[in-house]
Amino acid sequence: MRMLRKAAGAALMALCLVATLTGCGLGTAGGRILSGSLSGPVEDVESLEGLHIGVGSKNFSENIILGKMAISLLASAGADVTDLTNIPGSASAREAHLQGQIDAMWEYTGTGWIAYLGEEKPIPDEQEQYEAVRKRDLDENQLVWLPPAPMNNTYGFAMTQATKKKLGISKLSELPTVPVEERTFCVESEFTNRPDGLPGMLKTYGVPQGRPNGVPDGNLKTFQTGAIYSATDAGKCNFGEVFTTDGRIKALDLVVLEDDKQYFPKYNVSLVVREEVLDDYPQIADLFAPVSEELTDEELIELNARVDVDGEEAVDVAWEWLVEKGFVTEE
Repeated sequence: MRMLRKAAGAALMALCLVATLTGCGLGTAGGRILSGSLSGPVEDVESLEGLHIGVGSKNFSENIILGKMAISLLASAGADVTDLTNIPGSASAREAHLQGQIDAMWEYTGTGWIAYLGEEKPIPDEQEQYEAVRKRDLDENQLVWLPPAPMNNTYGFAMTQATKKKLGISKLSELPTVPVEERTFCVESEFTNRPDGLPGMLKTYGVPQGRPNGVPDGNLKTFQTGAIYSATDAGKCNFGEVFTTDGRIKALDLVVLEDDKQYFPKYNVSLVVREEVLDDYPQIADLFAPVSEELTDEELIELNARVDVDGEEAVDVAWEWLVEKGFVTEE
């Protein structure tokens, strides 16, 4: 789904990307690029012939699916596209974008505002959050955030139906009523250090991390992002860190606790393009506008489930969605 590491580390990762996409462990998805003819709402978009563009993504399913979607759209519009999806971690992906090694990538407004631009408090209104990120990143980094999708892939904490019944809670504000020994969490390592992550959430809800009367460090178990869902389902912890558009929530019948104090930022997704690329090819905005409008929470939950639950390839899921929605036709 994002946190920036120290600048030196990010710069090193970017240099690795410049030198070779695999030599320093970055490794990208690459693979097939599926393209056809533009149709429907984007049929009359001006050709992108002559554009050479690198499209990146982070290394979790949703971002890869969206990256593949962008690649197919751009290729179908005539662009020469380099697939740089599946870059491990937000830090290296962001630095590659800043350094111009990738030209376009789907990003999340909350990540931009908190992790990249260093703000401490999210803006509750989705549109205001987007506009603030768009202005700052354009002014400071010459990156243009195109209008965001309605989907909001924010963080959340999920529990099983059995845990819900045992503890009798449905909101994060009810965590203080849970016995300390039952305040067990499955999280990814990055989330324990994010400015919009676990420590701030626990403090906001009155059970500070590392405190005997809050959430002792021994109550935290660290997993890779994808493993958290199965670990939570298996009872290795009571509360698992999740992305709210992840298809595994539905597949495993997990219950997401209500963030009733609105701690977590809004994470609407937006295609972010380097300004100089968009200046030369402004029709990119026209190409993605109707596609972004279709990217709702419900759509992403289904797409993510096809990859994470059913085992389909992200490139096929992205392509079939574009065809189904009438944005491209097969040649």
